[in-house]
Amino acid sequence: MLNWHRSTAVAYAAVLLGVFGHASSEFVAVLTALPGPEAAVWRFGLGGIGLVLLALCFPASRDLLTPLRRDGWRLLGIALLGVTFPYIAFHWSLDFATVPQVATLITSIPIFVALLAAAVDRERVSPAQMATGVLAMLGVAALLTDGYLAELAGARHNLFGVLLVTISAAGAAAYVVSMRPLAVEHGALRVTAITMALGGVGAWLAVGAFWGRWVDPAAIAGLPRGSVAAILAMALFNTTITQFVWIGGLAALPDMTRGAYLFFLKPVIAAALAVAFLGSFLSTLQIAAAVLICSTVGVEIAWPRLSARARSWANARSRR
Repeated sequence: MLNWHRSTAVAYAAVLLGVFGHASSEFVAVLTALPGPEAAVWRFGLGGIGLVLLALCFPASRDLLTPLRRDGWRLLGIALLGVTFPYIAFHWSLDFATVPQVATLITSIPIFVALLAAAVDRERVSPAQMATGVLAMLGVAALLTDGYLAELAGARHNLFGVLLVTISAAGAAAYVVSMRPLAVEHGALRVTAITMALGGVGAWLAVGAFWGRWVDPAAIAGLPRGSVAAILAMALFNTTITQFVWIGGLAALPDMTRGAYLFFLKPVIAAALAVAFLGSFLSTLQIAAAVLICSTVGVEIAWPRLSARARSWANARSRR
Protein backbone atom coordinates (compact mmCIF):
# COMPACT_ATOMS: atom_id res chain seq x y z
CA MET A 1 0.00 0.00 0.00
CA LEU A 2 2.81 2.41 0.85
CA ASN A 3 5.02 1.46 -2.12
CA TRP A 4 3.22 3.84 -4.47
CA HIS A 5 6.48 4.54 -6.32
CA ARG A 6 6.16 1.10 -7.93
CA SER A 7 3.07 2.17 -9.85
CA THR A 8 2.56 5.60 -11.36
CA ALA A 9 -1.13 4.85 -11.86
CA VAL A 10 -1.59 4.04 -8.16
CA ALA A 11 0.27 7.24 -7.21
CA TYR A 12 -2.03 9.30 -9.44
CA ALA A 13 -5.06 7.57 -7.91
CA ALA A 14 -3.79 8.45 -4.44
CA VAL A 15 -3.33 12.10 -5.42
CA LEU A 16 -6.83 12.19 -6.92
CA LEU A 17 -8.31 10.78 -3.71
CA GLY A 18 -6.44 13.51 -1.83
CA VAL A 19 -7.99 16.12 -4.12
CA PHE A 20 -11.44 14.78 -3.18
CA GLY A 21 -10.56 15.37 0.45
CA HIS A 22 -9.28 18.88 -0.22
CA ALA A 23 -12.36 19.69 -2.31
CA SER A 24 -14.67 19.43 0.69
CA SER A 25 -12.41 21.22 3.19
CA GLU A 26 -14.04 24.64 2.81
CA PHE A 27 -17.49 23.08 3.20
CA VAL A 28 -16.59 21.26 6.39
CA ALA A 29 -14.64 24.19 7.86
CA VAL A 30 -17.68 26.44 7.51
CA LEU A 31 -19.95 23.80 9.04
CA THR A 32 -17.84 23.69 12.23
CA ALA A 33 -19.16 27.20 13.04
CA LEU A 34 -15.81 27.95 14.72
CA PRO A 35 -13.48 30.93 14.23
CA GLY A 36 -10.87 30.13 11.57
CA PRO A 37 -7.74 29.91 13.78
CA GLU A 38 -9.54 27.68 16.31
CA ALA A 39 -10.77 25.40 13.52
CA ALA A 40 -7.14 25.01 12.37
CA VAL A 41 -6.13 23.83 15.87
CA TRP A 42 -8.87 21.21 16.00
CA ARG A 43 -8.13 20.07 12.46
CA PHE A 44 -4.39 19.53 12.84
CA GLY A 45 -4.40 18.65 16.51
CA LEU A 46 -6.75 15.71 15.95
CA GLY A 47 -5.65 15.11 12.36
CA GLY A 48 -1.99 14.97 13.38
CA ILE A 49 -2.80 12.40 16.08
CA GLY A 50 -4.72 10.42 13.47
CA LEU A 51 -1.70 10.38 11.15
CA VAL A 52 0.59 9.22 13.96
CA LEU A 53 -1.81 6.39 14.79
CA LEU A 54 -2.02 5.51 11.09
CA ALA A 55 1.79 5.38 10.88
CA LEU A 56 1.90 3.05 13.88
CA CYS A 57 -0.40 0.64 12.04
CA PHE A 58 2.30 -0.18 9.47
CA PRO A 59 5.56 -1.88 10.57
CA ALA A 60 7.64 0.06 8.04
CA SER A 61 6.52 3.43 9.41
CA ARG A 62 6.35 2.77 13.16
CA ASP A 63 9.81 4.15 13.92
CA LEU A 64 9.06 7.86 14.24
CA LEU A 65 12.12 8.61 16.37
CA THR A 66 14.79 7.93 13.73
CA PRO A 67 13.63 10.71 11.36
CA LEU A 68 13.44 13.09 14.34
CA ARG A 69 16.99 12.21 15.44
CA ARG A 70 18.42 12.59 11.95
CA ASP A 71 16.42 15.53 10.61
CA GLY A 72 14.54 16.88 13.62
CA TRP A 73 15.19 20.58 13.07
CA ARG A 74 14.45 20.30 9.38
CA LEU A 75 11.17 18.52 10.09
CA LEU A 76 10.25 21.15 12.68
CA GLY A 77 10.90 23.96 10.20
CA ILE A 78 8.78 22.24 7.54
CA ALA A 79 6.00 21.68 10.10
CA LEU A 80 5.90 25.32 11.19
CA LEU A 81 6.35 26.95 7.77
CA GLY A 82 4.42 24.36 5.75
CA VAL A 83 1.63 23.35 8.14
CA THR A 84 1.12 25.65 11.13
CA PHE A 85 1.18 29.07 9.51
CA PRO A 86 -0.26 28.22 6.05
CA TYR A 87 -3.25 26.36 7.49
CA ILE A 88 -3.93 28.94 10.17
CA ALA A 89 -3.92 31.44 7.29
CA PHE A 90 -6.25 29.18 5.27
CA HIS A 91 -8.87 28.82 8.01
CA TRP A 92 -8.52 32.44 9.12
CA SER A 93 -9.11 33.57 5.52
CA LEU A 94 -12.62 32.05 5.71
CA ASP A 95 -13.42 34.64 8.39
CA PHE A 96 -12.86 37.43 5.86
CA ALA A 97 -13.15 36.13 2.29
CA THR A 98 -16.03 34.16 0.79
CA VAL A 99 -15.84 30.43 0.19
CA PRO A 100 -15.68 30.98 -3.63
CA GLN A 101 -12.72 33.34 -3.20
CA VAL A 102 -10.88 30.87 -0.99
CA ALA A 103 -11.72 27.91 -3.23
CA THR A 104 -10.46 29.80 -6.30
CA LEU A 105 -7.18 31.06 -4.87
CA ILE A 106 -6.20 27.87 -3.03
CA THR A 107 -6.35 26.13 -6.41
CA SER A 108 -3.22 28.06 -7.38
CA ILE A 109 -1.16 25.53 -5.36
CA PRO A 110 -0.01 23.68 -8.54
CA ILE A 111 1.34 26.95 -9.94
CA PHE A 112 3.37 27.55 -6.78
CA VAL A 113 4.52 23.89 -6.82
CA ALA A 114 5.78 24.29 -10.38
CA LEU A 115 7.62 27.54 -9.59
CA LEU A 116 9.19 26.19 -6.38
CA ALA A 117 10.14 22.86 -7.96
CA ALA A 118 11.85 24.76 -10.77
CA ALA A 119 13.73 26.96 -8.28
CA VAL A 120 14.63 24.29 -5.70
CA ASP A 121 14.86 21.02 -7.63
CA ARG A 122 15.66 22.55 -11.03
CA GLU A 123 12.62 20.83 -12.51
CA ARG A 124 11.84 22.26 -15.93
CA VAL A 125 8.44 23.86 -16.41
CA SER A 126 7.54 23.14 -20.01
CA PRO A 127 5.53 25.51 -22.22
CA ALA A 128 2.79 22.88 -22.25
CA GLN A 129 2.62 22.92 -18.44
CA MET A 130 2.44 26.70 -18.39
CA ALA A 131 -0.30 26.71 -21.03
CA THR A 132 -2.42 24.05 -19.32
CA GLY A 133 -1.92 25.77 -15.96
CA VAL A 134 -3.16 29.11 -17.31
CA LEU A 135 -6.15 27.48 -19.02
CA ALA A 136 -7.05 25.54 -15.90
CA MET A 137 -6.92 28.69 -13.74
CA LEU A 138 -9.17 30.50 -16.23
CA GLY A 139 -11.61 27.61 -15.97
CA VAL A 140 -11.46 27.73 -12.18
CA ALA A 141 -12.24 31.47 -12.18
CA ALA A 142 -15.16 30.99 -14.59
CA LEU A 143 -16.53 28.02 -12.66
CA LEU A 144 -16.76 29.93 -9.40
CA THR A 145 -17.95 33.33 -10.60
CA ASP A 146 -21.63 32.54 -10.03
CA GLY A 147 -20.98 32.03 -6.32
CA TYR A 148 -22.87 28.79 -5.75
CA LEU A 149 -20.49 27.96 -2.90
CA ALA A 150 -21.55 31.14 -1.14
CA GLU A 151 -24.64 29.30 0.05
CA LEU A 152 -22.44 28.00 2.85
CA ALA A 153 -20.96 31.39 3.78
CA GLY A 154 -21.74 35.07 3.95
CA ALA A 155 -20.93 37.51 1.17
CA ARG A 156 -17.96 39.09 2.96
CA HIS A 157 -15.28 40.40 0.64
CA ASN A 158 -11.98 41.49 2.10
CA LEU A 159 -8.54 41.92 0.61
CA PHE A 160 -6.99 40.63 3.84
CA GLY A 161 -8.73 37.28 3.39
CA VAL A 162 -7.50 37.04 -0.20
CA LEU A 163 -3.96 37.75 1.00
CA LEU A 164 -4.23 35.06 3.69
CA VAL A 165 -5.36 32.35 1.30
CA THR A 166 -2.61 33.28 -1.19
CA ILE A 167 -0.05 32.88 1.61
CA SER A 168 -1.66 29.55 2.46
CA ALA A 169 -1.37 28.30 -1.14
CA ALA A 170 2.31 29.28 -1.31
CA GLY A 171 3.02 27.65 2.06
CA ALA A 172 1.23 24.42 1.13
CA ALA A 173 3.23 24.24 -2.11
CA ALA A 174 6.47 24.86 -0.21
CA TYR A 175 5.56 21.99 2.13
CA VAL A 176 5.04 19.59 -0.78
CA VAL A 177 8.36 20.51 -2.41
CA SER A 178 10.48 20.65 0.75
CA MET A 179 9.27 17.40 2.31
CA ARG A 180 9.76 15.28 -0.81
CA PRO A 181 13.47 14.43 -0.21
CA LEU A 182 12.67 13.44 3.37
CA ALA A 183 9.72 11.36 2.18
CA VAL A 184 12.02 9.47 -0.17
CA GLU A 185 14.49 8.84 2.68
CA HIS A 186 12.15 8.10 5.59
CA GLY A 187 8.85 7.26 3.90
CA ALA A 188 5.97 9.59 3.05
CA LEU A 189 3.69 8.39 5.86
CA ARG A 190 6.30 8.87 8.60
CA VAL A 191 7.28 12.34 7.41
CA THR A 192 3.64 13.39 6.92
CA ALA A 193 2.66 12.11 10.38
CA ILE A 194 5.58 13.86 12.11
CA THR A 195 5.17 17.20 10.35
CA MET A 196 1.38 17.29 10.68
CA ALA A 197 1.55 16.40 14.38
CA LEU A 198 4.24 19.03 15.02
CA GLY A 199 2.23 21.48 12.92
CA GLY A 200 -0.82 20.81 15.09
CA VAL A 201 1.15 21.56 18.26
CA GLY A 202 2.49 24.70 16.60
CA ALA A 203 -1.05 25.78 15.70
CA TRP A 204 -2.20 25.27 19.30
CA LEU A 205 0.68 27.39 20.60
CA ALA A 206 0.29 30.10 17.93
CA VAL A 207 -3.47 30.47 18.34
CA GLY A 208 -3.10 30.55 22.13
CA ALA A 209 -0.29 33.11 22.04
CA PHE A 210 -1.72 35.45 19.37
CA TRP A 211 -5.49 35.02 19.77
CA GLY A 212 -5.64 34.06 23.42
CA ARG A 213 -7.68 30.96 22.57
CA TRP A 214 -6.02 28.01 24.33
CA VAL A 215 -8.10 25.21 22.85
CA ASP A 216 -9.05 22.63 25.47
CA PRO A 217 -9.60 19.15 23.96
CA ALA A 218 -12.19 18.43 26.66
CA ALA A 219 -14.27 21.37 25.37
CA ILE A 220 -15.39 19.30 22.40
CA ALA A 221 -17.98 17.66 24.67
CA GLY A 222 -19.74 21.02 25.11
CA LEU A 223 -19.97 21.88 21.41
CA PRO A 224 -23.14 21.36 19.33
CA ARG A 225 -23.41 17.96 17.69
CA GLY A 226 -23.16 19.45 14.22
CA SER A 227 -19.90 21.20 15.08
CA VAL A 228 -18.47 18.04 16.64
CA ALA A 229 -19.34 15.99 13.56
CA ALA A 230 -17.78 18.61 11.29
CA ILE A 231 -14.61 18.78 13.44
CA LEU A 232 -14.19 15.00 13.35
CA ALA A 233 -14.79 14.88 9.60
CA MET A 234 -12.32 17.73 9.05
CA ALA A 235 -9.68 16.06 11.24
CA LEU A 236 -10.04 12.44 10.12
CA PHE A 237 -11.05 12.71 6.46
CA ASN A 238 -9.87 16.17 5.37
CA THR A 239 -6.57 15.84 7.23
CA THR A 240 -5.54 12.32 8.27
CA ILE A 241 -6.65 10.46 5.14
CA THR A 242 -6.38 13.34 2.69
CA GLN A 243 -2.86 14.42 3.65
CA PHE A 244 -1.66 10.80 3.70
CA VAL A 245 -2.77 10.01 0.15
CA TRP A 246 -2.13 13.50 -1.29
CA ILE A 247 1.43 13.93 -0.01
CA GLY A 248 2.34 10.26 -0.40
CA GLY A 249 1.08 10.16 -3.97
CA LEU A 250 2.89 13.34 -4.98
CA ALA A 251 6.15 12.19 -3.41
CA ALA A 252 5.93 8.91 -5.36
CA LEU A 253 5.37 10.49 -8.78
CA PRO A 254 8.33 10.98 -11.14
CA ASP A 255 7.02 14.44 -12.09
CA MET A 256 5.54 16.11 -9.01
CA THR A 257 4.51 19.23 -10.94
CA ARG A 258 2.43 17.20 -13.36
CA GLY A 259 0.77 15.32 -10.52
CA ALA A 260 0.01 18.55 -8.67
CA TYR A 261 -2.09 19.67 -11.64
CA LEU A 262 -4.78 17.25 -10.46
CA PHE A 263 -5.48 19.84 -7.78
CA PHE A 264 -7.15 21.95 -10.47
CA LEU A 265 -10.01 19.42 -10.32
CA LYS A 266 -10.79 20.60 -6.79
CA PRO A 267 -13.43 23.20 -7.77
CA VAL A 268 -15.02 20.75 -10.22
CA ILE A 269 -15.45 18.27 -7.38
CA ALA A 270 -16.71 21.07 -5.14
CA ALA A 271 -19.26 21.97 -7.81
CA ALA A 272 -20.46 18.36 -7.89
CA LEU A 273 -20.79 18.44 -4.08
CA ALA A 274 -22.81 21.64 -4.32
CA VAL A 275 -25.15 20.04 -6.84
CA ALA A 276 -25.49 16.84 -4.81
CA PHE A 277 -25.87 18.28 -1.32
CA LEU A 278 -26.98 21.90 -1.75
CA GLY A 279 -29.45 21.44 -4.58
CA SER A 280 -27.45 23.85 -6.75
CA PHE A 281 -27.60 23.96 -10.52
CA LEU A 282 -24.67 24.71 -12.80
CA SER A 283 -24.99 27.31 -15.51
CA THR A 284 -23.85 26.74 -19.08
CA LEU A 285 -20.71 28.76 -18.34
CA GLN A 286 -19.91 26.63 -15.30
CA ILE A 287 -20.40 23.39 -17.24
CA ALA A 288 -18.13 24.69 -19.99
CA ALA A 289 -15.55 25.73 -17.37
CA ALA A 290 -15.65 22.27 -15.77
CA VAL A 291 -15.10 20.66 -19.18
CA LEU A 292 -12.17 23.04 -19.82
CA ILE A 293 -10.56 22.21 -16.45
CA CYS A 294 -10.95 18.45 -16.90
CA SER A 295 -9.63 18.66 -20.46
CA THR A 296 -6.52 20.66 -19.53
CA VAL A 297 -5.75 18.35 -16.60
CA GLY A 298 -6.24 15.32 -18.85
CA VAL A 299 -3.91 16.76 -21.48
CA GLU A 300 -1.26 17.55 -18.87
CA ILE A 301 -1.37 14.06 -17.32
CA ALA A 302 -1.27 12.39 -20.76
CA TRP A 303 1.29 14.84 -22.21
CA PRO A 304 4.31 12.46 -22.14
CA ARG A 305 2.41 9.93 -24.27
CA LEU A 306 0.90 12.59 -26.52
CA SER A 307 4.27 14.26 -27.14
CA ALA A 308 5.92 10.87 -27.80
CA ARG A 309 3.25 10.01 -30.37
CA ALA A 310 3.61 13.44 -31.98
CA ARG A 311 7.39 12.96 -32.30
CA SER A 312 6.90 9.46 -33.71
CA TRP A 313 4.40 10.79 -36.25
CA ALA A 314 6.73 13.65 -37.23
CA ASN A 315 9.68 11.29 -37.64
CA ALA A 316 7.60 8.94 -39.76
CA ARG A 317 6.57 11.80 -42.04
CA SER A 318 10.16 13.07 -42.36
CA ARG A 319 11.31 9.64 -43.59
CA ARG A 320 8.77 9.59 -46.40
